[in-house]
Amino acid sequence: MAHLDHLYRLAFYLAKDTSDAADLVQETFVRALAAHEQFDPATNMKAWLTKILRNFFFDHYHQKKRWVSAEDLPQPQSDYLESLPAENPGPERRLLLNELDDQITDVLRQIPEEFRTPIVLVDVGYFSYEEAAAILSCPIGTVRSRLSRGRKLMRKFLTPYIVGEQEKLK
Repeated sequence: MAHLDHLYRLAFYLAKDTSDAADLVQETFVRALAAHEQFDPATNMKAWLTKILRNFFFDHYHQKKRWVSAEDLPQPQSDYLESLPAENPGPERRLLLNELDDQITDVLRQIPEEFRTPIVLVDVGYFSYEEAAAILSCPIGTVRSRLSRGRKLMRKFLTPYIVGEQEKLK
């Protein structure tokens, strides 16, 4: 249960729906309990559970094309605002942070899955490159390459927004 928040966050980014994400997490725990003898206690439990979740998603959800249109997606709330210092950032700053969070979420939805998944694992899930490579069943160089290309795509999509916001502040 220690990894529940992480699994739900990853499931939400994959399924893009709160109820599907909850189903993914529940099925992940069911499968983990059923295969508990396969888990090596000397390895990383978080990575093992993440791999189960990802494999289940691609085996069942992705193949059935259970995607929601981008207009119908709920807007996830980031924990970023809660991590701010106790000082009050003010309503304008808070609004800008919420808007930036929405922009980042929208960009993540726009980039291809092959680049989104490594970004979510490494940048959102705080997995190391080695752990992400194990979860994705690919070489570490592939993870690094996809991260680099995914981050470039995100920068490309976010640059007009950031430049536009800077111009408004002048």
